[in-house]
Amino acid sequence: MQAWLLAARPKTLTAAATPVIVAAALAFHNGYFYWKPVVICLFFALIAQIVSNFANDYFDYKKGTDNEERLGPQRAVSEGWIAPKTMLYATAGLLIVDLFLGLRLLYYGEWWLIFVGIAVALFALAYSGGPYPLAYHGWGDVCVFFFFGIIPVGFTYYVQALHWDLPVTICGIAVGLVIINILVANNYRDRDSDAKSGKKTTIVLFGEKFGRLFYLFNGIVAVICCQYFLFDNAVWAAVLPFVYLFLHVGTWREMVRIGSGKQLVGVLEKTARNVLVFGVLLFFGFLIS
Repeated sequence: MQAWLLAARPKTLTAAATPVIVAAALAFHNGYFYWKPVVICLFFALIAQIVSNFANDYFDYKKGTDNEERLGPQRAVSEGWIAPKTMLYATAGLLIVDLFLGLRLLYYGEWWLIFVGIAVALFALAYSGGPYPLAYHGWGDVCVFFFFGIIPVGFTYYVQALHWDLPVTICGIAVGLVIINILVANNYRDRDSDAKSGKKTTIVLFGEKFGRLFYLFNGIVAVICCQYFLFDNAVWAAVLPFVYLFLHVGTWREMVRIGSGKQLVGVLEKTARNVLVFGVLLFFGFLIS
């Protein structure tokens, strides 16, 4: 059970939960909140994240990325705690469960939402697997922006309100930018081992300095995006994210100070915490505005 819990990477699940809770709060603020589809979206997102983590564990092992030079937490397959075939079957099984769960959302939305579910499923596998693994070709950040920002925020809101407008997109952009930093912190830590194994992340492609600036940029721009809500009758949704900004800059300074090595694992954990803080601040910002 400890091996499966490690493979699920519970600290990264904040990236799955945050878009849903933000979209739910925005829907509440606008008078569209409906708890049943929100709960389904939350479980769908959490399971999809675990599927992606399981697939990543398996495919990184097969590609040799999870080796003795890797600085991050131990991985279940590469350590021999879970057999590769067992991990592959678990990934496929969870994916099927998630797709059936997603079908329930058709009751609240439109029939074409099934294609959104299929896209999410394909992304969960194509991120690190398949003939053109996205994370290995510099597309990881773009995928995270859409599949952890705009898409989950937008469609969680849509199955409640049955429309999608500019504030929803602004929320999706802000959340996506914040969540990208989980990936940036991970790739910044593993930049040397990734380069040796042929994993071309944006940090490998553009360098360490780019990684530091990219991390800082994402958090600042996310808070700037939230200032839109000053003009949309949600003042607290614009003000409260500044609390996140203090945490973000502090974590960034720690990342720059450490530079390299296993201590950067702590930066990843704090980044995941910051994502959750950002989501909670926006959540309460919409509720009390």
